[in-house]
Amino acid sequence: MRQAQHEISIRTRGKGLHDVTLDISDWIREQAIAAGLLTIFIKHTSASLLVQENADPDVLADLDAFLDRLVPTELGSYRHSAEGADDMPAHIRAALTQTQLSIPIVEARMGLGVWQAIYLYEHRVRPHARSLLLHLIGE
Repeated sequence: MRQAQHEISIRTRGKGLHDVTLDISDWIREQAIAAGLLTIFIKHTSASLLVQENADPDVLADLDAFLDRLVPTELGSYRHSAEGADDMPAHIRAALTQTQLSIPIVEARMGLGVWQAIYLYEHRVRPHARSLLLHLIGE
């Protein structure tokens, strides 16, 4: 059994879903692990991770619009607003989504479905540099 760890930095363009599948796939290929489990962890409280459809961009737009309705960004709605009106809503959205994913590795590739991709979900309005920790275990 082998293990590998790596940290990647992703620069977001601001609020929305950013496909990180290729960045992660490139690293997996270098590890020469054919079967195992990949854990991805985001080191932030105002961004999250999702496995979601990669074929129709309307899915991502609808998901983002739904979370906008569910967790509105209105100044004065939350006690925590030291970093701006979008800060507390970003924390709530991260709490409702995921900060860690587990993806099976099959034949040295992520075992994602045909229409699936891994997204970093930036919940803040401004661009940020986000860190993802990758841990791969297998043989």
